[in-house]
Amino acid sequence: MLLIRPITQADYPALMQIAIESGAGFTSLPVNEQKLKQKIAHSEHSFGIDTEQPGNQGYLFVLEDTETGEILGTSGIEASVGLTTPLYHFHKSTVVHHSNELNVYNPVEVLTMCNDYTGVSEICTLFLREPYRSGMYGRFLSKVRFMFMAEHPKRFSKIVIAEMRGMADENALPPFWQWLQSYFFSIDFPTADHMIGIGNKGFIADLMPRHPIYVSLLPKSAQDVIGQVHVNTAPALKLLENEGFIHRGYVDLFDAGPTVEAQLKQIKSVRSSHRIKVAIGVPVEGPTLAISNPQVAGFRATISNQAQVDGDVLIITQAIADGLQVNAGDEVRYLNLDRGAK
Repeated sequence: MLLIRPITQADYPALMQIAIESGAGFTSLPVNEQKLKQKIAHSEHSFGIDTEQPGNQGYLFVLEDTETGEILGTSGIEASVGLTTPLYHFHKSTVVHHSNELNVYNPVEVLTMCNDYTGVSEICTLFLREPYRSGMYGRFLSKVRFMFMAEHPKRFSKIVIAEMRGMADENALPPFWQWLQSYFFSIDFPTADHMIGIGNKGFIADLMPRHPIYVSLLPKSAQDVIGQVHVNTAPALKLLENEGFIHRGYVDLFDAGPTVEAQLKQIKSVRSSHRIKVAIGVPVEGPTLAISNPQVAGFRATISNQAQVDGDVLIITQAIADGLQVNAGDEVRYLNLDRGAK
């Protein structure tokens, strides 16, 4: 059975391996033992507390093959970003240079550093290991976060964002960063990336340009990647766009990857997931469903086509009930993963 659950300290070796496999640019999982263990501890604390408002909580899930015990991927949510460490973006907007006297009208794109997303919730840390990037594993990992948020909306902001990894060249270096480094920094991208990953962001405010940047003055290689996603991130972006996320011009400071946003209550999987009582039996094979229990610390979710909606109950097998830690008559949340799969 494939099971998504909260991460525990016992998952540290697997998390470190995922951090290594994710490579440069995946700043939410730095290859740093102390930071990864802190991340796990912070997640355990977040799942364990009783709260009805978003704060400095971070929820990290793992996808486990219960038969082998292997961890296949991760998925996470930050309840409220930018409260303790500033969250910076560039915002791309248009200014107009206009002269009636000369009959000149020139709209020009500019990048302005800001922290407009302070306090919103963020979905993050979505990573599926290479051998398992087929079928619905990635879809399951992505959508389970929305099922958890639908079940516990008071823990999260009304606005949800996702920062998407930007374009990189054959050496894994973002063309946008190469321009930025040459004028404002004296460190290479892996160093800057690592510093952000471990939470050392003070150098951003110290060294970043404080005034709007005219996009037309950048090298074409940098201009071309603003708002573009890394090839490995394109499927994740498509999933989010299908959920209703849109790009409003905010991009990452270093690789210029887009940040997308949505209203929590308008996210497709939030609106399309439903609470229902369960019955234990032998269901007729049907569509692929993601099914989760309503708990926080004891959250469990699985994916199966061995489940059947019958009137006002969901018939599931005993094995699924055991995996979700529910009994007949308990309520679960389910989401049809086949709908909108293409």
